[in-house]
Amino acid sequence: DDIDAVIMGKAPDFFEGVMMPEVYLAEALGCVGKPIMRVHTAGSVGGSTACVATSMIQSGVHETVLTIGWEKQSESNAMWALSLPQPFATSVNAGAGGYFSPIIRRYMMMTEAPELIGCMVALKDRKHALNNPYAHLHQPDLTFEQVVESPMLWDPIRYSETCPSSDGACAIVLGSEKVAEAHDGPVAWIKGIAMRSESGSFAGRNMVSPAASEACADDVFTQAGIHDRRKEIDAVEMYVPFSWYEPMWLESLGFAEKGQGWKMVEEGATSIDGGDLPVNCSGGVLSSNPIGASGMIRFGEAALQVMGLAGDHQVDGAKTAVGHAYGGAAQYYAMWVVGADK
Repeated sequence: DDIDAVIMGKAPDFFEGVMMPEVYLAEALGCVGKPIMRVHTAGSVGGSTACVATSMIQSGVHETVLTIGWEKQSESNAMWALSLPQPFATSVNAGAGGYFSPIIRRYMMMTEAPELIGCMVALKDRKHALNNPYAHLHQPDLTFEQVVESPMLWDPIRYSETCPSSDGACAIVLGSEKVAEAHDGPVAWIKGIAMRSESGSFAGRNMVSPAASEACADDVFTQAGIHDRRKEIDAVEMYVPFSWYEPMWLESLGFAEKGQGWKMVEEGATSIDGGDLPVNCSGGVLSSNPIGASGMIRFGEAALQVMGLAGDHQVDGAKTAVGHAYGGAAQYYAMWVVGADK
């Protein structure tokens, strides 16, 4: 009775093998007779779904909204689904990694980043995941050498630099200011939300740092009143399905100057252990990847940080955090900034 509407999201239906699974969920979620909506923006859908739910509250249409994202990749084959021929375009070449690997190689050429930066990110996120009981990959014995020696899947992406295929779900209850103030526990105050998109392919497109990515970041940080992104943000939950995207997004989102993101990784700046900008303390997408939920998990983990509820992967004194998601051919973006203080 306390929920006014339900906004749900998941990745393409052929990732799960069930067409329009949302039609089965009204009864299962206890929302028969309530407004229900599905959002779909490929891999960024979890973040976009949370943004849509937030907008419904900001508009005054609803007071309390449940938002949920999920995926059951075990019931289908995302690799096969992403390798289908497309009219008027080439396929994505044996899954998402085949699409993103030349973009990563381009970043490496532009910035002269050392070959093993991605391995550093992969090991860091897997170590972070050990402190998160909900992470799907727990690899306590993983070493840097093992990451480096893991099979090359799509040059320069190694097996251990790649996200898993996961089953999972995430749900967040969003409420108006009145609802939040009546709540007797900690809350995360939403300081800004933003979504942007662009075409998957057009002449002159910057694939390394897409314009939509930069615009989304500029928008959300302006809303939140953030001027120095690296200094004013305490924790970042960033959508990194392939390890090299951490330094790339550090630059695209304005946490590092162009060509400097990989140096932050090399210096340990993004580690929860002594870094000044901890990234993916939960283990990130590299440790859990139920695609329809992955972006929402980033948003939810950011909220847990400012609520002080992140458990063993809590960043001490975190007051402001960022949730980030992207999807499709790096064409859909969703972000939010949350804070501990109103």
